[in-house]
Amino acid sequence: MELRQLECFVAVAEELHFGRAAARLCMTQPPLSRQIQLLEQALGVTLLERSSRVVTLTSAGRSFLRDARHLLAYSARAASSARRASGGEAGHITLGFTAVAAYRLMPAWVMKAREILPDVDIELRERVSTDLGRLLVAGELDAMLARHLPRQDGLAHRLIEREPMVLAVPRKSPLLARDAVPLRALHGQPFVAYAPGEGKYFYERIAAALGAAGVEPDYVQHAGQTHTLLGLVRAGLGVGLVPDSARELRMEGVSFLPVAQDKLYADMYLAWRERHDNPALDAFIARVVEAPAARR
Repeated sequence: MELRQLECFVAVAEELHFGRAAARLCMTQPPLSRQIQLLEQALGVTLLERSSRVVTLTSAGRSFLRDARHLLAYSARAASSARRASGGEAGHITLGFTAVAAYRLMPAWVMKAREILPDVDIELRERVSTDLGRLLVAGELDAMLARHLPRQDGLAHRLIEREPMVLAVPRKSPLLARDAVPLRALHGQPFVAYAPGEGKYFYERIAAALGAAGVEPDYVQHAGQTHTLLGLVRAGLGVGLVPDSARELRMEGVSFLPVAQDKLYADMYLAWRERHDNPALDAFIARVVEAPAARR
């Protein structure tokens, strides 16, 4: 049983006329009749009763017509799905991300992808940057969104954004009287810092900026995650430098002030393996990640 035979049968069953069915299929009547005969032989049943003037469906033909239509529709959907998958408009990608990326950037991407690539399933995995790099190299992730890149050949990457760092201060802090805070104002101030292990990227970036400015805060606590650091600031233990996207956490009792230091920012990268065979990933990068800002 072939799809062409099903197409011929459905056309005749709906037209109940071989001439009209042949014209509909852009073929002549003899090959059309032959296709119907081959289909009946394959099934071992009579589907159509023919006379010189009338074509009618047998009971088997009426039953088979319903299933033939379903088979043709399913075949069309399967072909369409294959074409969409080949073009990246359908499929699956696994995207790894760090916790801070979930505050603003990653949700914006997911919403955009659901709008323009609705048939691409995105599996999200939150990990620390070092684990993301290992999983990407091992092929367990299609792409990773993180602050720094693994040192590994065969990876492609894009610098997605340079996010300014801002100063998180507790309620009633005297620093709230300033429009922007110079780093020198933090000298001797109680300061909540990122941990040098779990928060290594931010720890090193902030420590380098403070050192270059000759500033020595009073380090009172260290935190591995941004939300923990903000909780300590809210408790009044000190102030802390965090990425601007931390505003999205909307933690009560914590305010954010610009820092008068243009070069104090945090990079965010998207990385993926150069040699991959996932068209959905290419479509995601081209249409979501690299889409012009006006389209977002």
